[in-house]
Amino acid sequence: MKKLKITKVKSVIDRPERQKRTMEALGLRKLHASVELEATPQILGMVKKVNHLVKVEEL
Repeated sequence: MKKLKITKVKSVIDRPERQKRTMEALGLRKLHASVELEATPQILGMVKKVNHLVKVEEL
């Protein structure tokens, strides 16, 4: 499967609780933190919900 590098580029302050929990579930806690995850349908769905807060690169 493809891997994705997901980087948090915006803060979750003043965002809905659901978006905060999605970012936490992706493993993104600090600003400019990155994680590498498999491109499963579940991960792609979470990224789609917070795409305005993250930067995504294919590896």
